[in-house]
Amino acid sequence: MFTIDGSRMEGGGQILRLAVAVSAISATPVTVTRIRENRPRPGLAPQHIAAIRAVAGVCGAECEGLSPRSSEITFIPGRLRRADITVDPGTAGSIPLILQAWLPAALHAGGSIEVRGGTEVAWSPTIDYLENVLAPVLRRAGASIDIDVLDRGYYPRGGGRVRVRVDAARLRPVVIPGEEPACGIISCSSGLPEHVVERQAAAAQSLLEHDLKAPCTATLDHREGGPGAGSSVTAWMGAKGAVALGKRGLPAEKVGRMAARALVEECRRGGMVDVHLSDQLLIYIACYGGEYSTHTLSMHAKTACWLLSEFGYQLRCREGEVVEFSA
Repeated sequence: MFTIDGSRMEGGGQILRLAVAVSAISATPVTVTRIRENRPRPGLAPQHIAAIRAVAGVCGAECEGLSPRSSEITFIPGRLRRADITVDPGTAGSIPLILQAWLPAALHAGGSIEVRGGTEVAWSPTIDYLENVLAPVLRRAGASIDIDVLDRGYYPRGGGRVRVRVDAARLRPVVIPGEEPACGIISCSSGLPEHVVERQAAAAQSLLEHDLKAPCTATLDHREGGPGAGSSVTAWMGAKGAVALGKRGLPAEKVGRMAARALVEECRRGGMVDVHLSDQLLIYIACYGGEYSTHTLSMHAKTACWLLSEFGYQLRCREGEVVEFSA
């Protein structure tokens, strides 16, 4: 039984999600203590419980401590198996973060998941980032990942619904292609006038084409109904992405420019992937090998490297003009 101190380094939900994912893959029981101890609201939140249950569904794990505000959980995995599951945190908790925990284990066995909650919420990648930045890297390595956004959900009402299907696969090493990457935007809204997505997209596209000197394809996803209103812009160029969320009183044009400027900043800095993708990919190169680089060694990446090493995975991280990860 491994024991992981959940208050170390990044000290948040990332440790919990990654610990149970690696536990399931390696068939190693784990206890996570002092969960989110230094956060304003320490312990488990509903979205963390949902993420653990999602991984447990892939391996038939026995779990202890899965209650709100719990500071310690034990996760005893069984055999990885194909499973079709549904997870609902009952809040606007981040669907993409729940999927981040589930996906590494699910790729070993195949299956599907339907998750409810927030498709685009603060302090999280959007579901469109998963579809257009993370998933393409994994698909090039041999993963079959189908993401269907049934309903969009925003804080505080939630109500989003996403279905993901994967096939069992032994991935090839993760590498980032060297050819000229394509640039794209998806502008989304639910419960708002259609002109919001149009204005967001136009502002983002204009800035990106001017600053990056490359054509940029824009996609609009306007939805009439839903339990709550909200909007987002996700922009990407190859394996670098950026997001911005709309909020009351913030002009649609500003939302579009925020996402575009963040992407331009990522593209102007060194490395093959953006700083957020760099930590998300570490579990995949630990399992399958590969290499990539980014411009900054983030605390999330440091935390992932430490945690994976605790389970016996050997990763190499070299800091220079760029940060290079390999396994």
